Amino acid sequence: MVSIKDVAKRAGVAISTVSKVLNNYPNVSEETRRKVNQAVAELNFVPNSVAAALSSKQSGRVAMLLNLNNVSQAIDEINMQYMAGTIGQAVDMNLDVITVFYSMLKNRSVDEVIRYLQSQSITGLIIFGMSKEEKVLHRLIDSQIFKIVVIDVPIVNGSTSSVWIDQEKAQYDVARKTIMENKCRSILYLAGKKNGYVTEERLKGIRRLAEEKGLELLVRNGEFSELQARNLTFRYAKRKDVVVCASDLMAIGAMRALMEMDIFRPVCGFDGITLMGYAGKQMNTVRQDFKRIASEAVKELKRLIDGGEGRQIVLDYQLVRMKYLDIIC
Repeated sequence: MVSIKDVAKRAGVAISTVSKVLNNYPNVSEETRRKVNQAVAELNFVPNSVAAALSSKQSGRVAMLLNLNNVSQAIDEINMQYMAGTIGQAVDMNLDVITVFYSMLKNRSVDEVIRYLQSQSITGLIIFGMSKEEKVLHRLIDSQIFKIVVIDVPIVNGSTSSVWIDQEKAQYDVARKTIMENKCRSILYLAGKKNGYVTEERLKGIRRLAEEKGLELLVRNGEFSELQARNLTFRYAKRKDVVVCASDLMAIGAMRALMEMDIFRPVCGFDGITLMGYAGKQMNTVRQDFKRIASEAVKELKRLIDGGEGRQIVLDYQLVRMKYLDIIC
């Protein structure tokens, strides 16, 4: 069996230096880091902590990977629910769970990410908030080295499962309800981030509705930003009958702008965050149970670790009308 001593000898460095590289310590030169990583790859070295974790009483050690790059109060609320669902279910299933942030893996190659996760004894991951632009994470999934569950991403392979709601149908349903209630004929649709999986699916839903009902549709990217939604509403809402938003945060921005313009247009959102109730007006939205989504992801990850094949799991959602009295305690 290859040891850390063998890696140190191959790289021409001290054993302590190998340990620092494997555990991502600062103050190690890039050249030294490169030599150690090359030696690890050539010798196919896996830290003893991985074997120790697999032989322990626990079923495995898993990581939840969160994206906190664009933190807002709304996103923070969703991430907290994800964390609560993940940790609670992991404890029930005797899984050790750690939290890893996208920023911790920034500028690393896929091989470096793999070695980092192995050094932390990780056997499986739950990935939240992944976009199409996360090339390293896509290569990590393709490698199938780890068991992985992705949230809101339609990727499935032998070692990877997907958990989400039917984003297209949910967007269709909440927009249809709002439009039918108000007899609207033209739509301002504020989409999410470009190159986002949920953005793509929700766009399919609103476009299908517009085509089926013969409605005029104007699509603009709100980037899941309350400010961007506010500005777009000021610019376009007067000439449209309804504002359909791909997130509650954008719906709040749109509603506030309409109130300042002193005009009425029905607005609907997506997600069911608590802030929606403070918007000042009642609005239709899609309520996702983020805690349950995370809990189901942990169950699915355990199934994969136990030898199951990857699959897609589609959970249910609710159409609700958020108001202040629904959220106060």
